[in-house]
Amino acid sequence: MSSSQSSSNGLEQGLKPRHVTMLSIAGVIGAGLFVGSGHAIAAAGPAVLLAYAAAGALVVLVMRMLGEMAVASPDTGSFSTYADRAIGHWAGFTIGWLYWWFWVLVIPLEANAAATILHAWFPNVAIWAFTLVITLLLTVTNLFSVKNYGEFEFWFALVKVIAIIGFIGLGILAIFGFLPTSQVSGVSHLFDTQGFLPNGMGAVLGAILTTMFSFMGTEIVTIAAAESKNPGQQISKATNSVIWRIGLFYLVSIFIVVALVPWNDPILASVGSYQTVLERMGIPNAKLIVDIVVLVAVTSCLNSALYTASRMMFSLGKRGDAPAVSQRTNKSGTPYWAVMLSTAAAFIAVFANYVAPAAVFEFLLASSGAIALLVYLVIAISQLRMRKQRMARGEKIAFSMWLFPGLTYAVIVFIVAALTIMLFQEAHRVEILATGLLSLLVVAAGLFVARRRKLQKVGAVVLN
Repeated sequence: MSSSQSSSNGLEQGLKPRHVTMLSIAGVIGAGLFVGSGHAIAAAGPAVLLAYAAAGALVVLVMRMLGEMAVASPDTGSFSTYADRAIGHWAGFTIGWLYWWFWVLVIPLEANAAATILHAWFPNVAIWAFTLVITLLLTVTNLFSVKNYGEFEFWFALVKVIAIIGFIGLGILAIFGFLPTSQVSGVSHLFDTQGFLPNGMGAVLGAILTTMFSFMGTEIVTIAAAESKNPGQQISKATNSVIWRIGLFYLVSIFIVVALVPWNDPILASVGSYQTVLERMGIPNAKLIVDIVVLVAVTSCLNSALYTASRMMFSLGKRGDAPAVSQRTNKSGTPYWAVMLSTAAAFIAVFANYVAPAAVFEFLLASSGAIALLVYLVIAISQLRMRKQRMARGEKIAFSMWLFPGLTYAVIVFIVAALTIMLFQEAHRVEILATGLLSLLVVAAGLFVARRRKLQKVGAVVLN
């Protein structure tokens, strides 16, 4: 074994507290904040702040519920393992594989996004070549040791945090008129362009559904903490800090954007919110700065996608729900087969993008569209049932969900309502139907595996 301590499940406890802390701080920051937020602002206007606040509140509550279960029982399978125990084997099997599929699809998307930026800088190199090199490089670093993942993610996250804090600092100076180069100041754009709520609450509701997916990845810290010392303590700290993280990184930075730039400025959606505001502030090389930060953000997301997909497959393998080789670890405690199989699946998705009809790849992408909400729903139901089980056993709840069970039921109702609304909205209907079809297929596979396992147990008893 390596010098780092090994956990009971065979994985190395190689993540240091600073790795987990930085992962928890910046894990939620993706390219969606720097670029994609412009689309949400263009749809909802300044009232997009309500959408981010609502989506952020949901994530805070979900993380609190997940934290309650993870502090009591840290596990690299996280909510998939808890669903297995609280709801049934089919639920843990289903949500585990759906979550794995979500991150496998993220790998080629983020690699392509990073490659597109690099291709703009080096046009002589094809996008596919950059995609291949980036994916292979991060796969290799993930194969050696979890410390590599932690170290890469630490520095990626630090760049993202510095970028956002710098943006907020410049934004505050511009708002109060202390930035000499800025062409914009004040907060009048919050109200002077058809009001704070220009497109009504319907647009805000649509923006909530859009922004909700930009928070996906917050839960990774509960998976990573299982490979650190004192995982319960790390999870507790990360969960407690989620409120100020979302408040600072999302709400404050988006407030600066909608305060300084009219929401209906077409450049917001086409160029991106951060670049638009930096250019209005007169910051030189604004596009290059944002491109570098976005490159770091998508590379970070790709790094985390590889890590998360491999750990979920490892956990499924440990429970007999994935190929047996996926639970094998090397000398440094890394599940190398799970890493390679997840990367191979991502390359198949890339191949499908190039050779299959466009409709096929679009369906694959759509099939992951509602997985975030399904994960949140499973976490809420699992916490509800596990809390009741633990209370029945007389366990002391060291880290607990607020206002139980009222807030847990409220989250469940909200998610079911959101999924129902998505079904009736043309923009999201395909995602719901594709995710629903994929979920039914995975549930059927889970029930088949459970039945086969039961028959094997019966056969073993008869033989004995």
